[in-house]
Amino acid sequence: HTQTLSLLKGCLTFVFVNPILLPMKNYFLAYKKFWMAFFALSAVILYLFYNALKPKVILPIYQPSMVNTELVDSTVQFIRKYHTIPNFSLVNQLGDTISQDTFKDKIYIADFFFTTCLTICPIMTGHMGAIQEAIKDQEDVLLLSHSVTPERDSVSVLYQYGIEKGVNPKKWHLVTGPKKDIYDLARKSYLVAKDEGGSGPFDLVHTENFVLIDKQKRIRGYYDGTDPAAIETLLEDLKVLQATYAEIAAKK
Repeated sequence: HTQTLSLLKGCLTFVFVNPILLPMKNYFLAYKKFWMAFFALSAVILYLFYNALKPKVILPIYQPSMVNTELVDSTVQFIRKYHTIPNFSLVNQLGDTISQDTFKDKIYIADFFFTTCLTICPIMTGHMGAIQEAIKDQEDVLLLSHSVTPERDSVSVLYQYGIEKGVNPKKWHLVTGPKKDIYDLARKSYLVAKDEGGSGPFDLVHTENFVLIDKQKRIRGYYDGTDPAAIETLLEDLKVLQATYAEIAAKK
């Protein structure tokens, strides 16, 4: 033990008293603040340089011509620009009228489902519930789920479904309405349904797609509502969209 202490003492004496190393030590001590500032500034410059080189993420603006034709009504398939979600008037699980005014200055995520669906709908609803939890404190984001069987999914049915699935009606609207209106929204606006649902003129098969809509009512992304990884991507894209609006607001 004594030998170890003696050895340690000798090493410290060599470092701090050695005439060769002493000038270097004094030099660094004399310019300690300078070197601290230098390294801090270097870190800032490297960070700014990295961000300058990092490509900025810009979400696409989807047009009907960019989407699988099976999901798009023939009357809008060749539209290449200026596509937006038009105004609508539907009724939610509380019996309230829901229109584009509900989503004024809001980003929202839309999908199509029906309450008696036993295949993909429960998974989609579960994932929409996870999104609801993620955005619960974000006032600029809402959710919108359209029933594709409005003749069965009445206001009372949607209300009970919402209770069972933990839907917060302040954040997530489950809507019903005229079947033609739902059809047109699915096939001509959101571009997410196949026209092969049955013998009726407005029957359709909804897909698993979640659709990200910006404040200008434009489509900014499609995501597989049954895939957890796609939900994570959706939430990341939502942050990108929110950052874009924050940047615009900061410049005003």
